[in-house]
Amino acid sequence: MDLLKQLVTERILVMDGAMGTMIQSYALKESDFRGDRFRDHPSELKGNNDLISLTRPDIITEIHTAYLEAGADIIETNTFNCQAISQADYQLEKYVYEMNVAAAQAARKAVDGFSNIEGKPRFVAGALGPTTRSASLSPDVNAPGDRLVDFDQLVDAYYEQALGLLDGGVDLLLVETVFDTLNCKAALFAIDTLL
Repeated sequence: MDLLKQLVTERILVMDGAMGTMIQSYALKESDFRGDRFRDHPSELKGNNDLISLTRPDIITEIHTAYLEAGADIIETNTFNCQAISQADYQLEKYVYEMNVAAAQAARKAVDGFSNIEGKPRFVAGALGPTTRSASLSPDVNAPGDRLVDFDQLVDAYYEQALGLLDGGVDLLLVETVFDTLNCKAALFAIDTLL
């Protein structure tokens, strides 16, 4: 981390680009998302890009490598919706920690391999996205007090995600795409509690 702090005082560090659109360019099928492990899973999994870190880690590492070849200094993990709240939509909450570890390891593999070839340090940012639920907004304009998630649920979800990312070997954590400041506060609180 000291090296990263030093480098940002010396030059602009470039982050990678969108993971979702890169995954879409592979035109993956339901079977790619399921792999062997989730072949009999009860719900549809196509579109769950975070799951690809478990079922097709080769694709994730390939995407990371493409961004490194393009000059990225910091690679974000494939974990935008990789917490229990978002993964509940796919009935995959119990795999969240493992998915985060796998995503961090895929990014770490690409970064370490590329850094060794070029001799230039690269870094992995563990990405924590906004979730599919808002703590501040009600889905019903006629009942503004109703929420689909509360602060403590968000903290628990972000804590588990951050733990998996750190255990997988990220260099830093990135809370991204904030559209609800209360969700953001929960993410930052979870990270602070974990650290």
